[in-house]
Amino acid sequence: MNKFKKTLIDKFSLHSAKIGIVGLGYVGLPLIIRFAEEGNKSVGFDIDEEKINKLNNGNSYINHIPDVKIKLALNNGFIAVNDFQKILDVDAIIICVPTPLTNNREPDLQYIRGSLELIQPHLKLGQLLVLESTTYPGTTEEIIAPFIEDRGFSIGDNFFLGYSPEREDPGNENFNTQTIPKIVSGLTSDCLKVTQTLYNSIVETTVPVSSTRVAEMSKILENIHRAVNIGLVNELKMVTDKMNISIHEVIEAASTKPFGFTPFYPGPGLGGHCIPIDPFYLTWKAKQFGVNTRFIELAGEVNTKMPEWVVDKVEITLSENMKTLEDSRILLLGVAYKKNIDDIRESPALRLIELFEAKGASVDYHDPYVPELNNLKGYKSSLRSINVKENIKNYDAVLLVTDHDDFDYNFIAKESQLLIDTRGYYRNNKMVIQA
Repeated sequence: MNKFKKTLIDKFSLHSAKIGIVGLGYVGLPLIIRFAEEGNKSVGFDIDEEKINKLNNGNSYINHIPDVKIKLALNNGFIAVNDFQKILDVDAIIICVPTPLTNNREPDLQYIRGSLELIQPHLKLGQLLVLESTTYPGTTEEIIAPFIEDRGFSIGDNFFLGYSPEREDPGNENFNTQTIPKIVSGLTSDCLKVTQTLYNSIVETTVPVSSTRVAEMSKILENIHRAVNIGLVNELKMVTDKMNISIHEVIEAASTKPFGFTPFYPGPGLGGHCIPIDPFYLTWKAKQFGVNTRFIELAGEVNTKMPEWVVDKVEITLSENMKTLEDSRILLLGVAYKKNIDDIRESPALRLIELFEAKGASVDYHDPYVPELNNLKGYKSSLRSINVKENIKNYDAVLLVTDHDDFDYNFIAKESQLLIDTRGYYRNNKMVIQA
């Protein structure tokens, strides 16, 4: 057996390898913790000094990850650094950085490229590099492999390269990093074996596939599947609203079919770093092959326009109550993109604030997980979460945007002058407007 391959497989199997994670966000930090739980020493790489200092002091900056888990990782040899020379000290390098879109809705790989440039001078023989960031099929082969080969390494011989798409679901109490099946791939068969051994050491089930392109495409498919079906149900929500039919009652009824139907639920728009973004990675790549992904793009259009539809619904409802949106005070309940987490990336609440303010309304928000909105890229508002118990009566309309479990829903329904629900929480309350 190749000596480099054998060394890595032995280290991963015995939990004696040192793991390097590039990017300590919603994907990288849970990975660090999981490796620590199995006894691995680890180095976390990030360019954010405030984040590094917090972690090295045992403090989490992500709401659903408690401080005690950071302290466990520290006790097992974890350290957070911005010194990329320490790449020399690790056996495996896992890149977990954002993959956003440009203003033209094209893939923006600046964080992947930036990470590669930082680590490239410090790569050494016998390491494994794995990309976890969601991206278009071909990225590992076309972008990352040349960086490694430029260092004079032979992939599959004295250096190993894999792709394993992240499947984190913040706030999900039923599945975690250990229990979610992990797709693994490698640029060569030996790369696959080494990559699978690494993840076998921390997850219950790995799912090997034949190529990095298949693994990359599988992640894109997962998110397109959700985006398209959410787009469908959001469109049906607008139709049923005109027909005076409850879309949530329709979904509940359809869900009684024991086969052939999977429920998806409407909302005020898509949020998070995956579903609103990832489908456009494929549409961009598909055009290079002469294919226009009209179905995917149409779903994206529907989902993107949902905040506008919600604002129109609020404006109509206010008008029916002899008020104008321009002179109204609006309170948004929840600004995180999903319930029970503090993640506001791509949250439709941000777009709602922008639209309401553009129409002259005064906007505030309450979110127990997000104390302030400040210096957000692309948004001018600088707001702090208000005390809902003391102030809710002062608003002309209260809009439920994110259905956090922490909300006192009985109090909200009782005290609001006008309550509008975008999540269907109050679908059985005839006094609440559904939007």
